[in-house]
Amino acid sequence: MHDLTQQFLDYLALERGLAANSLAAYRRDLAEHVAFLHDACGKDDPAAVEEGDVIRYLTSLHRAKAAGSTISRKLTTVKQFYRYLVAERYLSADPTANVQAPRVVKTLPSTLTLEEVERLLAAPDVSALRGLRDRTMLEVLYATGLRVSELVNLKRGDVNLRMGFVRCVGKGNKERIVPLGKIAIGWITHYLDCREDDLTCLFPGLKRTPLTRAAFWCLIKRLAVRAGILKDISPHTLRHSFATHLLERGADLRAIQEMLGHASITTTQIYTHVSTDFLREVYVDAHPRARRGGG
Repeated sequence: MHDLTQQFLDYLALERGLAANSLAAYRRDLAEHVAFLHDACGKDDPAAVEEGDVIRYLTSLHRAKAAGSTISRKLTTVKQFYRYLVAERYLSADPTANVQAPRVVKTLPSTLTLEEVERLLAAPDVSALRGLRDRTMLEVLYATGLRVSELVNLKRGDVNLRMGFVRCVGKGNKERIVPLGKIAIGWITHYLDCREDDLTCLFPGLKRTPLTRAAFWCLIKRLAVRAGILKDISPHTLRHSFATHLLERGADLRAIQEMLGHASITTTQIYTHVSTDFLREVYVDAHPRARRGGG
């Protein structure tokens, strides 16, 4: 079965353009599924796999206390694998066709208030080049809502300071253009003026190569502590905050979808579930009888 899983991964990489991190996740999920079939079901031929085997696999994940979202993701991987085998005529029937994913309870993304964003942005020591780089990265992240992988892989040529936009390549190798605000443009300009190297990457690390996702994750954790932010935040928190703050100020949902690089509007719609505090503020400001003493 190894040859078939590799063919499927090659298909995802070459024809669907999946990024290396996504491919790695698919590879892990498939390896786990294949190992279960071998160890628990005694099957190494996909043609022998039945619906019951797939259900046993999902049951094993549930017993191992895997989260519903994790089980759903792993089932999606397995379903795509068997659909590929049917499409390529390796199988005559899909054993996952009638298997349903568990219901996943969607949790609202964690966001920062405007005041918390300001504190986080001000946390780096910009008197040193490294701190200036960190401040610029945070400014760009909040100004554009880029994924952290998109941010760390930016090159100098991806930023057009005169026109005020950044070009990035997101999931599925899809390119998009995202506007840059004046403040972010100012920090990028200052940062580049202070650099004395000719590296093409916009945000290099100590090894003169692009800063890694893991390094930036650790960086934002340290800066959050320095800023006195008690929330458990990640680089994605600024992306969520970018979208939520735009939506709260009347930005069009489809425009936000384009800037975030979401393939489906349903992914972006999670940001419509704004906080109850914000809803109450809007209500009090807008409703003629919301305030005490109103007549």
